[in-house]
Amino acid sequence: MVLAILQARMSSTRLPGKVMADLAGAPMILRQIERLNRAPSLRRIVVATSDQISDDPLARAMDDAGVPVFRGSLNDVLGRFVGAIDAFGPAEVAVRLTADCPLADPDVIEATLALQAATGADYAANAGQRRTFPKGLDVEVFRVTALCTADAETRDPYDREHVTPFLYRRPERFALAFHHQAVDEGEVRWTVDRPDDLEFVRAVYGALYRADPAFTSDDIRAFVRGRPDLHRLGGDRRL
Repeated sequence: MVLAILQARMSSTRLPGKVMADLAGAPMILRQIERLNRAPSLRRIVVATSDQISDDPLARAMDDAGVPVFRGSLNDVLGRFVGAIDAFGPAEVAVRLTADCPLADPDVIEATLALQAATGADYAANAGQRRTFPKGLDVEVFRVTALCTADAETRDPYDREHVTPFLYRRPERFALAFHHQAVDEGEVRWTVDRPDDLEFVRAVYGALYRADPAFTSDDIRAFVRGRPDLHRLGGDRRL
């Protein structure tokens, strides 16, 4: 079984509460989960949030929506992931996703999972050595045994906060694989960290969601192409 773990918290420093921001009439995180549910391989999706009071509203909202939740350390996110795997496994492979990516692409997720399966890699991702997909389409896939090794061995705060560096920084020890696309969109920004990012994804959803909730990345590109005012919104490339 593949277990998808969606990392989320309310205490973002640049845009607090962003995961619960309204997006086409629902919390942003639930819009992202709608998209993740279109990836056939993701049979179970768990939201991993912290055990802090600040994340109580998030946990309640997920409970109300019927989305499984695991709560653990705010800062030891690696430990939180392993806890989620223990609670909602068994799983041989897990997928790390972050809840600031409401334009997540199910096809990119499936392709990264397929790469991991075909290569037998301990860690596969569509970013890392050379990013070609827009920021906001990130997906990391790893063997659960590899992540448990990282959890057991590292005490580095950076490793524990960012979950996977122990794996991808050790190519001599762990087998790595990277999924790239032909077109380089590595500087394109579709993630949500700032108010202008939220403005951008609201424009995308406002234009596309009602007509087709399953709009694709190509639909986003076509829409933004026709909106020159969005091309460099906030100073970053959006196309």
